[in-house]
Amino acid sequence: MKKYLLKRILFSIFSLIVVVAIVMFLVYTCIHRNVIFQTDDMWNKKNLNDRTMYEYQMYQKYGYLNYVEYGSFLREKYQTLYGDGYDKQPDYIRDRDVLKKPDQAAENESVKEFKEKYSHYDIVYLEPQTYKNGQMKPGGRPYLIATKDKSVFSRLINYFTHLLTFESKNQVKDENLTERYVRFEKDPYSKVGFALVGSGTQHKYQLYFDERFPFIHQNWVHFNFGTSYTTYRGQEITTVITTPTGGLKSSMQQFPNWIGTDRYEETALDFHTLTYNASELTPNEMDEFPDHYTVAQYKRSGLSQLGNSFVIGIISVILAYGIGVSIGILMARKKDKLIDKIGKAYIVFVAAVPSLAYIFIVAAIGTQIFKLPYKFATAETKILAYILPTISLSLGSIGSLMKWTRRYMIDQMNSDYVKFARAEGMSEKEIYNIHISRNAMIYLVQGIPSSILFCLTGALMTERVYGVPGVGGLMINAINAHDNSVIVAMTFIITAISITGQILGDLLLAKYDPRISLSKDSGGGRK
Repeated sequence: MKKYLLKRILFSIFSLIVVVAIVMFLVYTCIHRNVIFQTDDMWNKKNLNDRTMYEYQMYQKYGYLNYVEYGSFLREKYQTLYGDGYDKQPDYIRDRDVLKKPDQAAENESVKEFKEKYSHYDIVYLEPQTYKNGQMKPGGRPYLIATKDKSVFSRLINYFTHLLTFESKNQVKDENLTERYVRFEKDPYSKVGFALVGSGTQHKYQLYFDERFPFIHQNWVHFNFGTSYTTYRGQEITTVITTPTGGLKSSMQQFPNWIGTDRYEETALDFHTLTYNASELTPNEMDEFPDHYTVAQYKRSGLSQLGNSFVIGIISVILAYGIGVSIGILMARKKDKLIDKIGKAYIVFVAAVPSLAYIFIVAAIGTQIFKLPYKFATAETKILAYILPTISLSLGSIGSLMKWTRRYMIDQMNSDYVKFARAEGMSEKEIYNIHISRNAMIYLVQGIPSSILFCLTGALMTERVYGVPGVGGLMINAINAHDNSVIVAMTFIITAISITGQILGDLLLAKYDPRISLSKDSGGGRK
């Protein structure tokens, strides 16, 4: 078992890296990088050198290349020499303006230093250009830049080496912070009463409890899937999928400095999300907070995108297995009778009709007859908004489970061991419950972990039809908007879930049926 697990885990990690590498190659190499500006209003407003420089800035953000501009190199050089007053120094002004005179720039010492330092980069000089009377003429601001494209290999290494980061008590670089620790303390904002609190960490609360699903939260380990620069401009992808999607949720609360007093204020701040503020505190901040942990996110109502998708998905999985397997067993036991014919008709219907069609059928019946809310955002009672998407999502799975349960049951009914059981005098009920049902379920058990885990990835069509703020449409939206970080992140998540589901499925199968061995070189088999 251990040898099998080790082999599967190592192969899974290798497969995950290969899949992510292929997607990175397709996204960053096979598709022209200019596509990221198709919906960029800022790019449309710029022209000439300003547009080119903006493109380099965005290419670096998106991970296409690294670039260094001569001006930033010059500022760093002279700030080291003169401190904050560097921009008033004559030699800085001379070196800064030398680019306007290309014949002198080649002999300038700072320009030579820049080119030597970045000799392994491509050096690009953008001549000063501007528009006058509708024509392009010399003028404007020149630029000297060094650029270097990232290879797929270096991008892949950087992605996986920075995928997981851990907060420590030495993370905050502030000489004025003298006390650094990570310890359990009393938590005035939790019913549990305690939390793991840090000083010197980026977040004050490292581990805490609250009333928001999944009720236990942590800020110690961070998954760095990247930043969305197109679909969700400037937001980290983990923040996008884990932040509640409702409106601000205000309540009467006490700021940390007010604990133990009768001072309250209505605010939507979530004090469990406090992060370190290295700036000088304002008088209000000094009144409200005992330290520099003063920056907090706002509380919002509702579930996150991940939460919405998982709730709908997990309920649909429970419905699918509960209804599909039960009816499939009944169809097998009543083979060729009315219930079996009705069940087969349903199976044919969900297999033949596009899923979008029966989703709209369910929507029409639910809204017209049962007066259920159609769009998620317009539902007065949010619980009711989950009913139609959950039912719609489960219909296809119910039909599939009915079909395969019926088939496996009938296959087992015709087995020799069933004939021997009948010959020994066992009743039909005992035969079905002890032998047939148990053996037929072997073929379905393996898929349960994957079905549960894939609830985290959402359902594209179902969520779009009902306007569910879930993760189902993230990949499609990212592809349409050329949001590369989201594409790579969703590829990683889906692949990791698929691999994990397969391994857990094998383990569950071996647990369910002891005759299944996972210790064989072939990866499993009957003893």
